Formats: sequence, C-alpha cells, structure tokens
Amino acid sequence: MSSERRHMRLLALTVGDINGIGPEIVLKGIQRMPGNVFLPLLVGPLSVFEGYARLLRLPMRFQRIDLPRILDWQRAYLSSPHWEIPVVDHWRKVPPVCPGVLSRAAGRIAFQAIETAVRILQMGVAEAMVTAPVSKRAWHKAGVEFSGQTEMLQHLTGAPRAGMMLLSPIMRVGLVTIHTPISAVAGTLSRPLVLERFRLFHHALITDWRIQRPRLAVLGLNPHAGEGGDIGDEELTILAPAIRKLQQEGLEIEGPFPADGFFARYRPGRQDAVIAIYHDQGLVPLKMTAGGRAVNVTVGLPIVRTSPGHGTAFDLAGKLTADPRGMIEAIKVAVQIVNNRQASQDNQTLRGGKRKKTARNRR
Repeated sequence: MSSERRHMRLLALTVGDINGIGPEIVLKGIQRMPGNVFLPLLVGPLSVFEGYARLLRLPMRFQRIDLPRILDWQRAYLSSPHWEIPVVDHWRKVPPVCPGVLSRAAGRIAFQAIETAVRILQMGVAEAMVTAPVSKRAWHKAGVEFSGQTEMLQHLTGAPRAGMMLLSPIMRVGLVTIHTPISAVAGTLSRPLVLERFRLFHHALITDWRIQRPRLAVLGLNPHAGEGGDIGDEELTILAPAIRKLQQEGLEIEGPFPADGFFARYRPGRQDAVIAIYHDQGLVPLKMTAGGRAVNVTVGLPIVRTSPGHGTAFDLAGKLTADPRGMIEAIKVAVQIVNNRQASQDNQTLRGGKRKKTARNRR
C-alpha cells in the first residue's frame, strides 16, 4: 500500500465558495475518480466537508491537518496504511453554510483556501492544486482586490507572466485579455501584450502538453477581422505584425481570423490552441463543446493549477445535484501536467548528463 502511494500524485483541492457547489463537487470528484490516480489533500473548513459528506451519504472519513506540522504529516501519510482524507483546516470561526447566499465570510474563506494551497505547493507537500469555483463578488465584499484567480496566483507565486487557457474535449483556447470589460478591450491591446501572450501559450503547449511544434491560430478583435481596416484597425496595427514577428522566429502561428467563420469551420486537430482576444469570444464556443467538462488552466506559473471551467452555480447549491465532471476533468488535467513537466525535467537531466559525459570523453 505505501509503495503504491509513493507513486501517486498528491493534489491540494480547495473548497471554493462554501455557499456554492464547490464542496459538493470536490467530494463527488474524489468519490468518482479511480483510487490509484491521485491522493487528495483538501483545503478548507473540515466542518463544511463533513457536512456535505453526510448530506451526500458518502462513506468518507477525514483527518484534520495542522498547517505548521504538514511536513511531518506528509512523511507519515505516504507510508501509512490508513485512508482518511486529510483536510488542512486553520479556520477558527466558520459561518453556517447558506447555499446560494452571497457572503463576505464565504468569500474570505475561498480566498484564504487558495492562499493556503499555494503555500502547500511551495513547501513541496503537494504537486498541483485544483481550485473549486469562487465568487468574485464575494471576494470583493471580503476586500479581495484581485479580478480573478489567475491574477491572484500570479501575484502569490511571483510569476512574471501568467495566462488563462481553457480546455474542452476538442479544443484549447487561450485568452489575451481575461476579465477585461468589453469597453476596455481595444484600449488594452498592444503589440508587447499580444507577443507576451502568444509566447506564453506556445511555451505552455511545449512544457505542459509536450507538443514539440505547437500550431496556434489567432482570432481577430473586430467583426470580419477588421475587414482590411474598415471595421477597426487592431488587426493591421497590432495582431498581424505580432504574428509576422513570431513567424519569422519560427513559430507556427496563423491569423488573425474572423472569429465567427473560424469556429464555423473548426475541426479538431488542425491547431493545438486557438488564441482569443477577449473572454467570451473564445469561451462561448469552447463551453458549447465541453459538455460540462471544461477545465481552466493557469499557464506560466511555477506551480500547477487547474479548475473546473464553470462558476459557483449558486442556483444549484445545496440541492445535491451538481455535476462533478468539470472537477473530475480538472483533476485529470492537473495530474497530466505534473507528469508532463516531470518527464520534461527528466529528459533535460538526461540530456545534460550525456553532454557532460561527452565533454569528459573529449578531454
């Protein structure tokens, strides 16, 4: 049993907004995943997880873990025959769960759970984090100023760049702008920004999905991709020059394409990722193809983070009917990326060793 555990990935799963469907889909996701894929480490109030386990009639046992002693716990856990689900819980006061209610306290807990999960990864205890949905309105009521989890995770990890890429079973979509109001999108665009995003997604496809020569398609901002400048000139002045520059550097990148025509003719496998300029441009078609299985990946971080590609679903909270497929897919993708990054590191180490041996032989 212990040797099997040592080859399984330990993932930190955050509670999300306790008044949404987060706790429910986390527990359902654990229950429906094969037992030999990963080890869960829950982050959030123990009472919330215990309450939902009772409501869902899940035969789960939990073990409360103190964050200051988590390294000692990790060593014991990996060699232990016991299968209680560990929960990192450092909340002294936990408000009652009120399904569907927008709450400052729930927003604060969701934010703190992500902070804690990042610390756990930075300590080397877990190998990836999967975050349950949060409410940005609840965050803001709690005084959290980040516009989303992508921006928060970039700040917490000190990453120079971070981006949002979503996956469905048939496509990957990266976003140039993320939670930017439509009225501000055009003014936000610049050649340095799009170059940074294009390179970021290209690199992520290589490191996280092990695609040696990624093929990228870029959508235009304006209807008909600007119609040669008649309906906006961002394609001519920003997007096309950035694409040409990267083509000269050897990247396989094409566009800008009119978004409506592109998705009307989209066929899986033609591109490894589609880059959309703003949120709904890319995520409407992606979620239509996802069947509830969309996954959000934060690319560019030194840690691995995924999330279901949906929100808190306050209207479904507490009804015990929430679909956990997005959470299950997010767990699978997190494990896949961890494995891919490890394989890339192993290959680099192997190549480095060969180079050193060759140099010694020459001497």
